[in-house]
Amino acid sequence: MVHGVKVLSNVVAQAQAEILTEDALTFLAALHRTFEATRQNLLVARDVAQRRYDSGTLFDFPPETAHIRADPTWHCAPPAPGLEDRRVEITGPTDRKMVINALNSGAKTFMADFEDSSSPTFANLIVGQVNLRDAIRRQIDFEVGGKSYKLVAKPAVLIVRPRGWHLDETRVVIDNSPVSASIFDFALYFFHNARELVKHGYGPYFYLPKMEHYLEARLWNDIFLFAQSYIELPHNTIRATVLIETLPAAFQMDEILFELRNHSSGLNCGRWDYIFSAIKKRRADRGTVFPDRKDVTMTVPFMDAYVRLLIQTCHRRKVAAMGGMSAQIPIKNDPKANEIAMEKVRADKLREVTAGHDGTWIAHPLIHNIARKVFDEHMPGPNQYHVRREDVRVVAADLTNADVPGKITEEGVRSNVSVALAYSAAWLGGNGCIPVNHLMEDAATAEIARVQLWQWVKYAARMNNGQPVTAPFVDQIIEELAATVKSAVPGVKDEHLKIATKYLKSQIRQQWPSDFLTSDLMPFLSMADGVESRWQPSLL
Repeated sequence: MVHGVKVLSNVVAQAQAEILTEDALTFLAALHRTFEATRQNLLVARDVAQRRYDSGTLFDFPPETAHIRADPTWHCAPPAPGLEDRRVEITGPTDRKMVINALNSGAKTFMADFEDSSSPTFANLIVGQVNLRDAIRRQIDFEVGGKSYKLVAKPAVLIVRPRGWHLDETRVVIDNSPVSASIFDFALYFFHNARELVKHGYGPYFYLPKMEHYLEARLWNDIFLFAQSYIELPHNTIRATVLIETLPAAFQMDEILFELRNHSSGLNCGRWDYIFSAIKKRRADRGTVFPDRKDVTMTVPFMDAYVRLLIQTCHRRKVAAMGGMSAQIPIKNDPKANEIAMEKVRADKLREVTAGHDGTWIAHPLIHNIARKVFDEHMPGPNQYHVRREDVRVVAADLTNADVPGKITEEGVRSNVSVALAYSAAWLGGNGCIPVNHLMEDAATAEIARVQLWQWVKYAARMNNGQPVTAPFVDQIIEELAATVKSAVPGVKDEHLKIATKYLKSQIRQQWPSDFLTSDLMPFLSMADGVESRWQPSLL
């Protein structure tokens, strides 16, 4: 065992033996000891910034980096092999069947997700690393129930999303403190696969989530330089696409690209987390109470401004401006309803490609052909870097425009309760993405549901029938809908539903909403993985 490193769970002993090798843990420890203090300082800076927002400080572009935004001469690295054309990217968790189906889907790339569509049980994380290792080496084929799963000759290019800076990996402790979940996911994937990926003509490619400041991008860049030197890989082999999915990051797109410029492969409109952040970061502003989640679309002013600025910024710096996820999934046994849902997907992808996006996300293989057809028709080349959007003029007020047409309805309250309850209960049971009412819900959409319920109760918002949204009213709906969760989402356990119910009732009564439900519920996963209480935050 590596000095100072403790692995506190042994739930998948064989997989752990393959992934948590002495050399891999030595690399992980080196990263932790070099960069953990910086991560902690940046997390403190987030809290300080939030207190400024709560006191009325307006969001704006940082004055200290005006020279970076104004300088037209710098560009990011050219596209790495396999990333020149990203017109359709499929995303999903790292279970073996999903990995094969996604790589075989026909999409240009597959974002294998350790973050919002994955529940980070230790088994999911470690077995997920095994699955990615095996896929890269073409050793992932398997058979189950008489059905064979095999990789096609030319699968999608692999991109991996580690968890965000805010999360700890509580099952691994280094020098008596938990390792960063971001560093844990990155380190194990990079250490085991970087050389192999290069040997196959590609490289270690990443999606980076939930950053709030360009200094957080600088930390990632420093880690990339360290990691490449550590295994003697040429610098700038890594590529990373940053999800712009927090309100502060929308004011620092140029700066984030600049920090990562030699490793950058662009930015992505992480729409659902962005809506969540827009509510959470402006939590003290009663003027930003939004209507039902379904009304906060990509065409409302603050979302439209964010999209236009992202495309303009990326193409000015010669990198990809990636579109986001349509939540619709195919509807079986109801052709009419399915066509309505798929038409929404078509319209969303058409909006993206005509705005200038270089690609889009899908969550289901059966949607690939719809998205691909739209992009093929309107994007004949590999990308749209030439669409500079010089017509765009976005100012700070555009990104914070709270004019969102719509109403708060009882149906909207019930929908949010249903999603937040079902997702939290499923997540506690190891499932990180679930279909609810023909929409694919993950942590980001569950977070919108949670903070909207908090916001409506906090500010006594009135529904379209004149009735205020109160904690007792939401409690009543929680109790009613809790009885339906197990039939709607197979596999949910009573104990997890009870925790989720208690959690949601508690959240709507807080002065401020918690930063992340995944942070709040993580101790339950740690406990289930056998981690002693002294190594983890207290349970709710």
